[in-house]
Amino acid sequence: MAGPNASHAGRCSFLLAGAAFLSGILALQPARAQELPAAPSDEAAIRAVVEGFQRALAAGDSTGALGHLHPDVMVYESGHAETLEAYRSGHLTSDMEFGRAVAFETVRDTVVPGSDLALYLREYRMKGIFQDREIDARGVETIVLAPTPAGWKIRHIHWSSR
Repeated sequence: MAGPNASHAGRCSFLLAGAAFLSGILALQPARAQELPAAPSDEAAIRAVVEGFQRALAAGDSTGALGHLHPDVMVYESGHAETLEAYRSGHLTSDMEFGRAVAFETVRDTVVPGSDLALYLREYRMKGIFQDREIDARGVETIVLAPTPAGWKIRHIHWSSR
């Protein structure tokens, strides 16, 4: 049986991994003159974008889901890396079908705010029936958001499940 420090250590490693990932993304970001510098991060605004995207997927609202994505988004799932156009014509439809069929329960999530990028990390459980298959699994989600003149937009998504 794990003691109380195991939970704290798990939370710390979860946050450290996310911070390391965000640092790597920041180092790779090209300077973009057309993007406006962000005001200090607002955790509620960041969460609203992520939750709006998740709700749109679950509702089957492709326009709403795509409206939360940055034009330069990269979506990593099922071993594929997809641009906005590839995601629109690829996994978006199945993600919406899956989101309507399967219930997601957040186990733990956190926001790591920043002025140039923000990070949303989530561990979740999913249950339901999808394509005649019972789903009872856990997953993790990493979402990187970037400020734009229209507000925060999702710049990168990485989903993984077991």
